[in-house]
Amino acid sequence: MEFSEFLNTYLLPTAIIVAQIFAIIVPLLVAVAYLTYFERKVIASMQLRKGPNVVGPFGLLQPLADGAKLFIKETILPSGANKILFAMAPMLTFILSLIAWAVIPFDAGMVLADINVGILYLFAISSLGVYGVIMAGWASNSKYAFLGALRSAAQMVSYEVSIGFVIITVLLCVGSLNLSAIVEAQKTIWFAIPLLPMFVIFFVSALAETNRAPFDLPEGESELVAGYFVEYSSMTFALFFLGEYANMILMSGMTAVLFLGGMVAADRHSTV
Repeated sequence: MEFSEFLNTYLLPTAIIVAQIFAIIVPLLVAVAYLTYFERKVIASMQLRKGPNVVGPFGLLQPLADGAKLFIKETILPSGANKILFAMAPMLTFILSLIAWAVIPFDAGMVLADINVGILYLFAISSLGVYGVIMAGWASNSKYAFLGALRSAAQMVSYEVSIGFVIITVLLCVGSLNLSAIVEAQKTIWFAIPLLPMFVIFFVSALAETNRAPFDLPEGESELVAGYFVEYSSMTFALFFLGEYANMILMSGMTAVLFLGGMVAADRHSTV
């Protein structure tokens, strides 16, 4: 095989795919970093505090400072922990939160993998997320972490059922598992209007799935001291943190695609 043929057949398509992956992951990680900043600002306003305001103008560089701090800190491994599973759990959680974005359409034709079973793919990835939680709680060899893992896994599995039933109603309206087809079906009217009760249930279930208030019981800061990742520190903790916030953005993206017309809304606005 000549080099030019090898270049056009293998190297060039691989380079394009890698570039597309980085085009999704890099903005996602930046969005995760500043989602933490805005959440801390909102919580500070609720508690009559200023929130992050020292590092950079208005504290805008605080997420970068936090990331650098977590990156250079020493990783502490509990003496009784299963060290392999202990290290694998946060990596599994973080990787699953990223690869789920492969089927989310950003615009017409702008999707990494436009597969016909996109919804089933998202179901599979979200169900695998429970394994990272259970692995983290069990491998830590801590009663607090294990109890937090059981509570978090029970809540995740429970609300996945309600999310599944809600998505089935959307699929019945569309007749396809393809996310791009679901978006195209909302050209005339968003599904949030005729399926308003399902939209509300999906929103509430998404809050529970991502451990947001008032469904933050698995973290149980008053009695369980942060739940299943209580024994984690430095970058292992940061991977759980990044995965959790990436899942929050993913659930927001799913809500927009399933009920709010996805990129159709932006297209309609531009034509008007």
